[in-house]
Amino acid sequence: MATSLAYGRLDRLLHRLAFGLPALQATAADLERALFGRRYRKLESGPPILVCGLPRAGTTLLLELLSRHPDLACQRYRDMPFVLAPLLWSRLSRPFQRGAQLAERAHGDGLAIGFDSPEAFEEVFWKARFPTRYEREWMPLWSAEDASPALLVAYGELRRKVLLLRGQGRAPRYLAKNNANIARIALLASALPEALLVVPLRRPLDQARSLLRQHLSFASLHREQPFARRYMDDLGHHEFGASHRPFDFPRARELLAGRDPARLDYWLAYWIAAHEEIWRQRAHLTLLPFEPLCAAGAPALAALARRLGLDPAPLAAAAPLLRPEQPRASDLAADDDDLAAEAAALHARLCEAVPQGLRAALGT
Repeated sequence: MATSLAYGRLDRLLHRLAFGLPALQATAADLERALFGRRYRKLESGPPILVCGLPRAGTTLLLELLSRHPDLACQRYRDMPFVLAPLLWSRLSRPFQRGAQLAERAHGDGLAIGFDSPEAFEEVFWKARFPTRYEREWMPLWSAEDASPALLVAYGELRRKVLLLRGQGRAPRYLAKNNANIARIALLASALPEALLVVPLRRPLDQARSLLRQHLSFASLHREQPFARRYMDDLGHHEFGASHRPFDFPRARELLAGRDPARLDYWLAYWIAAHEEIWRQRAHLTLLPFEPLCAAGAPALAALARRLGLDPAPLAAAAPLLRPEQPRASDLAADDDDLAAEAAALHARLCEAVPQGLRAALGT
C-alpha cells in the first residue's frame, strides 16, 4: 500500500479530500472527459489482461512481471489519489512529482515499490459504481445482470485513460491486477468476453498461512495507524485486518461459520470457498500454478506470453524476478485435517485444468 511511500501530512490531506468528497472525484472525472475525451475514446487496443485471485497467490509478482512488457499499460502509484481521473491528475501533479525511490511495501514480503510501480487501484472504480456492496458484512458477488450499458462505457473509459496516459505513442493493451475480480468473473466473462483473466494458483496451506500472517499484521497496523485502515477502505480493499469483509461465495458462510480469522482454518476454509468459484468459472480463466512458474522461469513466462497474445521475449527477459519458492518454516498446522485434505484435492483439480501449453512449459 502507498503508505509505505512516505505518505506525509500533505499526501494524507489530499487523500482525505479526494475520497472524502465524492463530488470532487466526479468533478475531476467530468473535467478530464471534457479535456481528453476525444483522444482516449478513439483508442483501439487488444484484449485486456486482468490478473486476479485470492491475495497472497502471487498476483503482485505477476503484475510486476507483466507490467515490464512494452505492449501493456497499467495503473501506477503515481495515479493516487485521483485514480479515476489519471490524465488530469498527471497533468496537475507534474510540477511536484517525486522520484521513484523504492521502499518495501507494508505487506512485509520483501517486494519493493516506488511511485512508478504498478499497483491495484481498479477496485476504486467498482466501489464508486456499487458503493452499498462494500458496506455489508458479506460482500455479494457480481453477476452478468450487473453489467449495465453505462457501467461498460465507464469501464471502457477507465481502460482507455490508462492506455492514453502510458501509451507513449504506442497502442498498448490494458493490464490490471485486481484480486476482487474473482467475485465478478461472471460479469466480466459476459460483458467483456475478449478479456484474458489470469489466476495464479498457490498451494492452499502455504497461501492460508500467508493470509493469516497478513491479517494479523494488518490488524495490528490498523490499530496503530488509523489512516492505514482508512486508506484500504477507500480503495475497496477488505482482504485483511480490521477492514476484512469476505466475499459471499456460495459456500463461504457454511465453511466460515464459527471460525476465527485469527486462526489458520478460517483462511483455509476461505481458500476453499474462493477456489470453488474459480473452479466453476474455470472455462473463462487462464490458471497458472505459482510454484511451478517460479521454478520454471523464462520458458514458462514465454509460454504465458504466447497464451496472452504477447511477444514472448520481453516477458521471458523478466525471469530474474522469479525465485523458486523456498518452504517457510511454520508451526501453523490446520486444526481440521478434513479441511486441509479438501483444499489439497481442489488445488489438484485446478492444476489439472491448466492449459496444456502452459502445463508443458511448467513441467506439471
